[in-house]
Amino acid sequence: MASPNSLSKLAMDSQTDGFSGCSPRLVALAQELRLYKPPRSIYEIDVEEESIEDSAGKAVSQVGFPESATPMANEPKKFRPKRAAVLICLFEGDDGDLRVILTKRASKLSTHSSEVALPGGKAEEADANDVETATREAREEIGLDPSFVNIVTTLEQFLSLHLIIVIPVIGILSDKKAFKPALNAAEVEAVFHAPLEMFLKDDNRRSKEIQWAGDLWLMHFFDYEMNDKKYVIFGLTAAILIRAASVVFKRSPAFLEQNPKFKPKVLLPCAECLFYDINTFQNIVHRVVEERLSILPF
Repeated sequence: MASPNSLSKLAMDSQTDGFSGCSPRLVALAQELRLYKPPRSIYEIDVEEESIEDSAGKAVSQVGFPESATPMANEPKKFRPKRAAVLICLFEGDDGDLRVILTKRASKLSTHSSEVALPGGKAEEADANDVETATREAREEIGLDPSFVNIVTTLEQFLSLHLIIVIPVIGILSDKKAFKPALNAAEVEAVFHAPLEMFLKDDNRRSKEIQWAGDLWLMHFFDYEMNDKKYVIFGLTAAILIRAASVVFKRSPAFLEQNPKFKPKVLLPCAECLFYDINTFQNIVHRVVEERLSILPF
């Protein structure tokens, strides 16, 4: 993080950098994240895509993994995933902690009803890029005006259970008081926020092994309570937030993120480079495609 002396200069520079109203700490964080480069994708998405997708087109899944942990580069012509993006919208809480905006999906949705998710969904043809997908979906779901969010970086691509490529987009909420949630009742039941750092801590966390495509994977569950309402953050959303917290706070989680077989070989400071043993994931994508798995076996 920037030194105290440089924070004053950052606060002045923020007035002309789209961060008016942000604290010097948030401005410093934004500038650091803008320098972050996610691991290079091992697969270039084609326009022509064939895959299983969530019927609501939302980036929600009971399990999800970093794309670099899958062997998609082996035979890319056989793999044509849908593309989606989610918004990791950060802001400074009243106590000075860094918080992330989350949603609870509507109970009447046909898939993943009442589950916690990040704002986001699948890309549409009119979207210019992943940032536009994430911010458009956030506007549609919770009424978050894209002009309130300063996009600073994207994270490594994730692969959902349904073989949807999900790109996490990190943005800073410039003025939290200006954001007045307007929920799309057909999609969202509630909007709330949680401390980002909790996804690095072992408190209020549990995990279990699930079987997917012939292998055992760890799935994490984080219990959280706000305004007397209880939430469980798990699956793809939890996996993305664990990675986001690792990048922002420059440290690994206090728990085993994934089974040793699937653990990153190298995790450099700031999580700037991840190298996975792709050989241990041989044929996983093809297994899922061939078997057409749509739900987990529990």
